[in-house]
Amino acid sequence: MAEDRVLPASEHDMNAKWDACIDLTLRRFVYSSLAGAFGGLVFFRSPVTRWASVAFGAGVGIGSAYTDCSSNFGGYSPKLAPPKLDDAPAPKDQEE
Repeated sequence: MAEDRVLPASEHDMNAKWDACIDLTLRRFVYSSLAGAFGGLVFFRSPVTRWASVAFGAGVGIGSAYTDCSSNFGGYSPKLAPPKLDDAPAPKDQEE
């Protein structure tokens, strides 16, 4: 009989993260490449610039997917903390 393999919780969670990351990357790559192709057809006449807009769209899609996936894996957080106003030096009033 076939044995049912039970995955540990951490391995199962990691597989789910990888599946979500691959799905997100493929979707953003395809959608942004199509947006770049549409934009290239509308705005450019030269085939070189049209392909460049497709490549730019693909790069934007992969870059945004990379940012989201790295935050899902606990790495770089895309949300930066706002600067604290207390750390800024107080302006000096110069009266002459």
